[in-house]
Amino acid sequence: MSSSGRTVTIGVLSLHNSKETKAILNAVEELGHRPEWMREENTAVEIEDGRVSIEPDIDLVANRLLLSNTEQPSEEMGLATTFAHLVPMLNEPQAVLTAMHKFAAASALADAGIQVPDALLALNNARLNRDRFKFGDEAVYKTAIGTHGGGTWKIGPDEEVNPRVGNRQAFLQSLIERSGERHRDLRVYVVGEEVIGAMNRYAPENDWRTNVALGGDVENASEELPQEVVDIALASTDVVGLDYAGVDLVEGEQGWYVLEVNPTAGFKGMFEATGTSPAPYIARLAIEEAGGTVDDERVEELSHVLDDSVPDCKPQPILRDDDETLVVGYTEEVVVSGTSGSESVIAKSDTGATRTSIDTRLAAEIGAGPIKSLTKVRSSSSKKGRTRPVVDIVVGIGGQRHTVTASIEDRSHMSYEMILGRDILENYQVDVRRRIDADEE
Repeated sequence: MSSSGRTVTIGVLSLHNSKETKAILNAVEELGHRPEWMREENTAVEIEDGRVSIEPDIDLVANRLLLSNTEQPSEEMGLATTFAHLVPMLNEPQAVLTAMHKFAAASALADAGIQVPDALLALNNARLNRDRFKFGDEAVYKTAIGTHGGGTWKIGPDEEVNPRVGNRQAFLQSLIERSGERHRDLRVYVVGEEVIGAMNRYAPENDWRTNVALGGDVENASEELPQEVVDIALASTDVVGLDYAGVDLVEGEQGWYVLEVNPTAGFKGMFEATGTSPAPYIARLAIEEAGGTVDDERVEELSHVLDDSVPDCKPQPILRDDDETLVVGYTEEVVVSGTSGSESVIAKSDTGATRTSIDTRLAAEIGAGPIKSLTKVRSSSSKKGRTRPVVDIVVGIGGQRHTVTASIEDRSHMSYEMILGRDILENYQVDVRRRIDADEE
């Protein structure tokens, strides 16, 4: 409760169902204040007679929009900006925009004197490839906006790259490694002016990316965190302008480099490694910024539990008879894009397939790759399963675009060069009666 006895209301702006959003909302309630999950079911802004009102009625917004996972981030950015004009907000839109665009963040950090890997963003293909040699035999090639390790590749000296992957800008970056060591990086979680935990993240087998979402190992690094790293993490968060963030660093021969300042860093790996959940610390910061007070001992107690159960404040869906459901057919015409081009093909919907897959010819034609990793795929015709390479591609269906990690296989003997798996179909209702190629058959 605040010193005046008033309970403050904290809105968490989150249109998804992430564990982190649930944990923050539950922590707000456990700390004695009122949480509101701001979703499409309960959120509105009204201008009437020159006065602006917000539903639900809130004292502060904690911004948890996952813009890097969004097909149209500018729309959600506009939504966040609307609320930021009306009530205080943690992780304001401009700071999130800088952070989500990795090259923008790197530029801001470098300009502030914080060491980042050398990088090159060019809008022209020839210009980008002209200086490929500056990045050594192995370089990092990544999209400026990406998440969970998606849109990131390690490339060799003879591989041509493109300024865009699908509809996203891409750039080159130096690969920072220490000789003789397993590839790892360090994530430091910052909330306000405090480092609440740190973990080393190790790349999984057959990969070099350390993301927990990809299966990387973690270990607690909080106890022996160098003061230099603490200072860099706090300064990086401040430069980008975030109130809470996961700061990713890597140690090279020339010291520490900042790789990313993530405004929506996950809690799972941090809790697994350190036994500390960032949720109550974010909740405390939000409550105090809104004018309320909390019991610090209670924050400490709550930090030892990651409560990501569905909060009581989750709004109920509003059912309407005229709601339009996005539908795809048994076969659909899609546009698939890689690093060097796009092609329109007819794809088959397969709700039994976890992952989208494309033919080797099609993958070569659009420049799908470089190969990110290998995956074992089981099929009805093979009990042992087969290992296939996987690559990032962008798939356009109607007005929707999806960046997915697809497997590559020889489908030359099959009817369709591409299969849409559940990684895409989860966004649609499948109508098996609808076939885009019905006339041809």
